[in-house]
Amino acid sequence: MQDVVTRSDFGELITPVYSPASLIPVRGEGSYVWDADGRRYIDLAGGVAVTGLGHAHPDLVAALGAQSQAIWHIGNVFTNEPVLKLARQLTDATFGDRVFFANSGAEANEAALKLARKFASDRASVNGQKFEIIAFDHSFHGRTLFTVSVGGQPKYSAGFGPLPIGIRHLPFNDVSSACVGISEKTCAVIVELVQGESGVKPAELEFVRALRQRCDEVGALLIFDEVQTGIGRTGCLFAYMDYGITPDILTTAKALGNGFPIGAMITTASIGDHFTAGSHGSTFGGNPLAASVANKVLEIVQRPETLEGVKLRNRICLERLQEINRRINVFSEFRGRGLLIGAELNGNYRGRSAKLVEHAYAAGIFTLMAGPDVLRLAPSLVIPIDVLNDGLAALERAVETFAAE
Repeated sequence: MQDVVTRSDFGELITPVYSPASLIPVRGEGSYVWDADGRRYIDLAGGVAVTGLGHAHPDLVAALGAQSQAIWHIGNVFTNEPVLKLARQLTDATFGDRVFFANSGAEANEAALKLARKFASDRASVNGQKFEIIAFDHSFHGRTLFTVSVGGQPKYSAGFGPLPIGIRHLPFNDVSSACVGISEKTCAVIVELVQGESGVKPAELEFVRALRQRCDEVGALLIFDEVQTGIGRTGCLFAYMDYGITPDILTTAKALGNGFPIGAMITTASIGDHFTAGSHGSTFGGNPLAASVANKVLEIVQRPETLEGVKLRNRICLERLQEINRRINVFSEFRGRGLLIGAELNGNYRGRSAKLVEHAYAAGIFTLMAGPDVLRLAPSLVIPIDVLNDGLAALERAVETFAAE
């Protein structure tokens, strides 16, 4: 077997569902990452809003190491101590009473959508016709066949039909359309409080209030997809807390394990208990290794200094981006919440966010696209201020070369 691998091996070995960058990261520490050639980068992408506490956080390394010396996997014919502690942390911190653990955001959303239909079916409402799921244009909820169908981006479901039925998409942030479109046949409404993949677009408060009210009127469940916004990303543990509106079901993943795969669906006892023994499951869901890491993540993120630090870093990012744009006018708008920030390219540069990301690599930073027109930043919640400033200075250099090109 060949010991040395290079980026050129990707096309021979991996199914081509990704188009990775030419560099291969090999080591991370805090908000720094080194590639296979030894070059150092500042990470303002966070593994797509995953490494909320940075790379190789010593407390997480210690938690994982200790659990690895105890028990790795036991299967769901047993429970385990780390997952019970994690469930307690999540329910104590939220509206929920019950948690289902999975491996990803897609699986958490799959569980939420299945539970919503099971809840409606058990109640046998509207002669068994209460199965419609309402989602929103340009949303993203995962890559399983069910969740990709619920997501409001047809490009991700094209070629995989026939798709699941009973799913409707309405305009995002359109109160009147939501009030008309959500009906007695609706069993659930699923919404991202910030649409991350389609441009970092926050849900407006009036819109979320209307969803809550209309769901209550027709007996539908309101699902908040907080896969990307949860675990401190917006400056609250979950974004719904800032809105002051409580869902019936919440999903989270990404930053919950800081890179160790884990997802969770949180709900109330009256809803969650419609999942009965054998009605749903996950081989690795609630794995002791993942749960041990997530327990430590939650402990750190819930500290007041962590969440207040997100708000401080948000202000630094926005002020610096505005300064950059006053000098090099390439952006039309900055939006988002906390440390999930989207910078939309203006008319002269639209459609070229991938090129700006390439210039950022050349300048020594990791950034993200959020569609063809938006640069996305999702750094660690605890990135040191001096490192953040260095990263934003590198971003300015990247914007300069991008604009000159």
